[in-house]
Amino acid sequence: MPTTAPTWLAPAIRPYHASWLKADIPAGLGTGAVVIPLAMAYATVANMPVQMGLYTCIVPVVVYAFIGGSRVASISTSSTVSTLTASTMLAGGVLIGSEDQRGDLITLTLLVGLFLLIARVFRLGMLVDNISDMTLVGIKIAVGLTVMAAQLPKLLGVAPHPRTTGFFKVAWAALSDIPNASLVTVAVSVVCLVVLLALMRFFPRIPGPLIVIAAGIAVSAAVAFPTHGVSLIPTVPSGFPLPEVPRLDRHIVPLLPGAFAIAVMAFLETIAVARTSRRAEEPTIDPDRELLALGVASFAGAFFHSLPPAGGFAQTSVNLRNGARSQISGLVMVVLAVMVAFFVAPLLSLLPQAVLGAVVVVAVTRLVDVGALRRLYHLNPRECFGAVGVALVGLAFGLIAAVAVAVAVTLLLVLHLVNSPHVVQVVREDDHAWIEQPENAALIPADPLVLRCLVPLYAANVRPNIAAICNAALEADTQPATVVLDLVRQTVLESTVLNLLIDLDLELSGAGIRLMIAALPDKTLRMVQRTEWWHEFDAEGRYQPTITAAVAAVERA
Repeated sequence: MPTTAPTWLAPAIRPYHASWLKADIPAGLGTGAVVIPLAMAYATVANMPVQMGLYTCIVPVVVYAFIGGSRVASISTSSTVSTLTASTMLAGGVLIGSEDQRGDLITLTLLVGLFLLIARVFRLGMLVDNISDMTLVGIKIAVGLTVMAAQLPKLLGVAPHPRTTGFFKVAWAALSDIPNASLVTVAVSVVCLVVLLALMRFFPRIPGPLIVIAAGIAVSAAVAFPTHGVSLIPTVPSGFPLPEVPRLDRHIVPLLPGAFAIAVMAFLETIAVARTSRRAEEPTIDPDRELLALGVASFAGAFFHSLPPAGGFAQTSVNLRNGARSQISGLVMVVLAVMVAFFVAPLLSLLPQAVLGAVVVVAVTRLVDVGALRRLYHLNPRECFGAVGVALVGLAFGLIAAVAVAVAVTLLLVLHLVNSPHVVQVVREDDHAWIEQPENAALIPADPLVLRCLVPLYAANVRPNIAAICNAALEADTQPATVVLDLVRQTVLESTVLNLLIDLDLELSGAGIRLMIAALPDKTLRMVQRTEWWHEFDAEGRYQPTITAAVAAVERA
């Protein structure tokens, strides 16, 4: 019997048209030519061997292709996630090159996946999605400058300072070593930077990282760079790693804050990429689906030595430019990554560190977005100063602290929004249509006074809204005899809300004002009908299905 795949599976692929293969295959190859070299370079940003970046282009990409909602978002890793990974490992006391390093990385990737999946269970996608553009601009600037500073030892050919953290300390340590710089390494770095910047400026369709890395390997094979003082990357093993179970022991505790920060930023980058790359005819992007897809991708990738995955603007723009129509292009990239892992890996060991450093520096230049600061300043100078403040926090105290500031600011804004009442007066026009007045507008004398809650009432916001209803009735210039409360948006009823509605009824009746309720949704009406208070309330004719019926009942009385 023919079987039908579940509707939730592969929404970024199905329904698929065979004609799309002509676009998806070359798009996947073109994107892979950009993504795979970048992912390997970003692995070094995380202080990991390049193959970890290569592995991130395999399992997480497959998982996202079958669960994610974006048809063209390119998933691997990003400069932000890689930098946060490095910060987390250092903060957790994991030394670069130690035996624990790779084991702790896969544990970190697993924890990131767990945080994302927990957020999905509690449907926190919209909450995290509310982190403001102001804070994101600041975080990205801090990431860009921090990554550039971390690449200076590679560009200069000097020994890194693995225990040194923070932009200012890292930059100062590297600049202090300039007298010890390798002139040949500096020359290689300058040539690579010039070529990459020129290609990005004048030939944006050419995969600059691939060209520079291939040229670097070829020259290295010909001139034996190590004999001239140019360091190469560590040996890259061929093939694909066997599954390894992440360790869940005492080592996870110091990794938790960083894992949370990475989960937040990975989700924000992915949802932003998914939304900006969505074509008009494609399905809308669901934040909770992206949480699920990214969470499973990170969880599964952990067993195969993957970095925490995330969407990237640069590689997605390449995917779009190459005409990708679905996540089949991502699966084509996976095939290319597997071929690199099995057949090209030995050649990668000839790659100079300076070449990878140059690739990373040019890749992160777009993060230091002065234009975004300028736009924020013209729109709202306070947001511009806020972005600069977040950037300074990241540079001075680390990127995890900057993400913590972003989350804290978002929670404060959400709490402020929750604690603000959203009650408006509704008035009837001459044509009998009911019109909502603006929030905070002066009350128009009316009896009955018709008020509407613009948001559902629940435990966190019910008190300020009930207080606003009470104040509108008791402090009106002409006190009404009846208040009609429109609860059309009350899709669920909590006991806290019910108790405060009862208190409101008692307080208004004590002032000689009769409370009526109108327009409860069917589900909420069935819930409230189970209470004794409602039986008496409804028996007195104080509930009506619409505000028109409620006003008519008042006029008949």
